[in-house]
Amino acid sequence: MSIELTEKNFKAEILDAQTLSVVDFWASWCMPCRMIASILDEIAQEYSGKIKLGKVNVDNEMKLAAQYSIMSIPALLFFRNGQKVDEIIGAVPKEYIVEKIKTLQGEK
Repeated sequence: MSIELTEKNFKAEILDAQTLSVVDFWASWCMPCRMIASILDEIAQEYSGKIKLGKVNVDNEMKLAAQYSIMSIPALLFFRNGQKVDEIIGAVPKEYIVEKIKTLQGEK
């Protein structure tokens, strides 16, 4: 289950989170964003309780997108302890995202 993120809840949900957080910057008109949406839903279910998944609609949250210098979507930003630790730009296969999560969690 993903969380709809806004300027108002971003700090509480992501920056203050105790777990690894994945933030999907997306837009409804973006076909690659739609392509990875179901993949992200699967990952959210598989990693429930281990990661937090949030979604930022760049059309509605332009300030937030600008704050993180989002120039292309989809953009997946990974946060730990309030800091951005990695990112993936563009639509990629599920395995690539899962591998990134495992690496950031220290798994292998």
